[in-house]
Amino acid sequence: MHQFPLFHEDKIPRILFTMTSPWLLLEKDVFTPLNERLLEIVHIWKTGKKRKGSVLCVVVANYRPIQLFLVKVKADRGEQYKITNRWLLKYLKLVDGKTVNQETLDFELQFDKVYKWTAGSCDEKNAFIRCLWKLNHRYLSGIISFVNVPSCTMEGKQGPQENAKASAEAENQEEHCVYQEMTPKETADMLKLMEEYEPIVNNAAAFAEQLSSDLQVLDETNLQAIISSERQVMLLMNSIDEALVEVAKVEETLQIHDKLLGSLKQQMDHIQQENFLLHRIESNQEKLMGEILFLTSNLDLNEEHCQVLRQGDLSSPRKVKACIEAVEALSSCMNVQIQPGYRKLQAVAEQLIMFETLKQNFENSFISHITSIFEQQGNTQVPPVMQQTNKLISPTHESYHDELLPYVPLMTWLKNTNPMLFSDLPKVYARSLCRLYEREIKNFFEMARMLLLGRAKDSLQECLDKTGFMAYGNRRQSQFGLPENRNEEDDDLDKGNLVKPPATSEREEDAAFPEESPCAKIKSQLEEPSAQLLTEIFNSLEPELRSFIDTFNKVHEFSCLQVLVTLNDYMLEIQGSSSALSSSFLNTVLSNMLLLAKNNFNKCIYALCKEIEEAKLPSKMKGGILPFVSRFEEYVNFSEEAFKWAQQTGELEKAHMRLVDTVFNSINNLSSVNLKVNTDMVIMENFHHMHRFLLQKKICCLESKQREAKEMYSKHLVLYVTQCLGQPLEKLKHFFEGVKTRVAQGVKEEEVSFHLAYSKQELRKVIEKYPGKEVKRALETLYKKIVKSLSPEENLLPVVWQAMEQKFICQYQEFEDLIQRCYAGSGITMDFTVEDLLSYFNSITQFKM
Repeated sequence: MHQFPLFHEDKIPRILFTMTSPWLLLEKDVFTPLNERLLEIVHIWKTGKKRKGSVLCVVVANYRPIQLFLVKVKADRGEQYKITNRWLLKYLKLVDGKTVNQETLDFELQFDKVYKWTAGSCDEKNAFIRCLWKLNHRYLSGIISFVNVPSCTMEGKQGPQENAKASAEAENQEEHCVYQEMTPKETADMLKLMEEYEPIVNNAAAFAEQLSSDLQVLDETNLQAIISSERQVMLLMNSIDEALVEVAKVEETLQIHDKLLGSLKQQMDHIQQENFLLHRIESNQEKLMGEILFLTSNLDLNEEHCQVLRQGDLSSPRKVKACIEAVEALSSCMNVQIQPGYRKLQAVAEQLIMFETLKQNFENSFISHITSIFEQQGNTQVPPVMQQTNKLISPTHESYHDELLPYVPLMTWLKNTNPMLFSDLPKVYARSLCRLYEREIKNFFEMARMLLLGRAKDSLQECLDKTGFMAYGNRRQSQFGLPENRNEEDDDLDKGNLVKPPATSEREEDAAFPEESPCAKIKSQLEEPSAQLLTEIFNSLEPELRSFIDTFNKVHEFSCLQVLVTLNDYMLEIQGSSSALSSSFLNTVLSNMLLLAKNNFNKCIYALCKEIEEAKLPSKMKGGILPFVSRFEEYVNFSEEAFKWAQQTGELEKAHMRLVDTVFNSINNLSSVNLKVNTDMVIMENFHHMHRFLLQKKICCLESKQREAKEMYSKHLVLYVTQCLGQPLEKLKHFFEGVKTRVAQGVKEEEVSFHLAYSKQELRKVIEKYPGKEVKRALETLYKKIVKSLSPEENLLPVVWQAMEQKFICQYQEFEDLIQRCYAGSGITMDFTVEDLLSYFNSITQFKM
């Protein structure tokens, strides 16, 4: 380290201290606060770049284990050093001195990437590389490779400063390696021992002699304790021998007692065995009597029930009741659980055969009777569709249900006793009733179409202007229909009355395939078979619904929105209901219809977007609101009413976003259309209209589009005003645009007047063409043109004219500023002032109003 004379720091300027000793500053300000020591430095900069000096330092951390670092430090403008990079030295792979035979300031260090630096001097470079070489061999086991480095550099003689630093560092590190700190327990024991022998602790010989004497005393005490323990063990062994003798005497006495009791035990066992056999005989007799009574009581069927089952007469309610009682008694007898061996008894076998015969006879009679009822119901004449005040209702089937309900117990019995035979009855029922429902569904939807198409011919536009075509009513209305008379048709249809398909009530299915309870257990046990059955019976329902929805879409193109809302909300109510059976068949049908409604809705939105994109503007268009913007408003107003009570609006929000984007794009595309009117004016008015419309509707998903519409309106307002602004002072505007161009090209402002085209004489000629009266007349002409161009419904004239006034005054002030800067001292001024312009605009506005 460099040696300096001792001076008081307060008397030495810091800049002098920094210039003479960067090593001290680095050590004091950078590394000492980090508990690190500086080993070597070299001033560097990037090879081939402009010389921006940094300092590369080798430092060691003052903690264990030893950590060596390369640190790059840069000085800022205030001569304060700041660390910019830090690398662990163990990650250094290669040191390249660049040359062996010639001295060069360049060198390279390779970590994960190669760093190319140039040193401030050869001595600094050699000292730095020599430091790395020594640290590599002492602490890093030679993992760093050195190339293009002369041997004299690595093994050369060190300077006094370097030698002192290396020796001090080595000694310090070796001391750290040998030294091992005492544990807290060892320290406490040592302090306790020294306190005990405090009088003689200063005399090492006396202290050692005292410790040796205490150790001898402890050895004698341990030996005496061992001898005393041996005597006590001998006494304990003698006591154990005496106890073993007494135990042998007790065992001999117990053997004598056991022999005396042996004969008595044999006599008691014989008596117990005889008692067990007597109890076994009595128990077997009781069980035999119980089995005989069980068979005779449970396998006995009343003769009256047998006669009813043989006849199988179901012609009257009284006889049906008797058959139900008979099959219940027969089921009770046949369901008795008996041992397999009992079936080999002749009486039991004959009784079981009789029960099976009676069962088969009655099954044939019952199936024949119930099948005839199914056929009769299927061939019944279809009753007319009833039309009430505001609903179209299909005919009810309560009479069919009532006719089948008495057979519920018998159907349950058949299902339990012969499931295979029972499984054929739904097919018969479906084939028979399918014909009836097909005719009823067809008639129902034909009537619905007639009423709907008749409405469309009479007053379709009136119904569309009201509260919303086929909205979901009050959201609580679960049945839908069409109105009865033409006077109420428009209001009822607008309020949300949709044609309801013929009732797919599960009561009819419960009546045909019942259990003990018509509505309880069958819903959980036959859900899938019931859904299949309903699908077969009402196979014409879904095609008719599809056809009706298609007709509905033809009545009005936006009707798909109301169909979507109605079906979606109805599906949500079905999913939230407790009826598991209805969610099997009806949910499937309505799910398919909902998919169709979503598809129709997407088609409608796609068609509307395509219509807006391909919209052709009128050839003689004079401005105003574009047709496709009005078309978008019509859609939004319609959808707002349709989705007013909707529970989900995700599909509508996506459609809104898509349509608004399409409308905005179509409006923006007007800039490329060759219109006879000002394009910026048309775009400005339509974006203003869109902004005002979206602001009025307050649609959450379109808030960003509302802001975008306002931005586009403001942008094209500025463009329109700027385009119209050049007309009153056109030649003056062109003149000063040329002046600004010359200044922008580098011509000094005071030299512009020396150009022939922009001389003072030319400026006076241009200004003379625009006296105050001429400017006022030009503004009046511009006002008339703006009034003629703007559409009255948007009422943008005051806004445009005010913007025109502000822009015109700014233009005037710009002209005056250019005259003052480029024609200073010429005395040239325009024929009118700002106050004159304000009076012109004010008089024009008041006169026109």
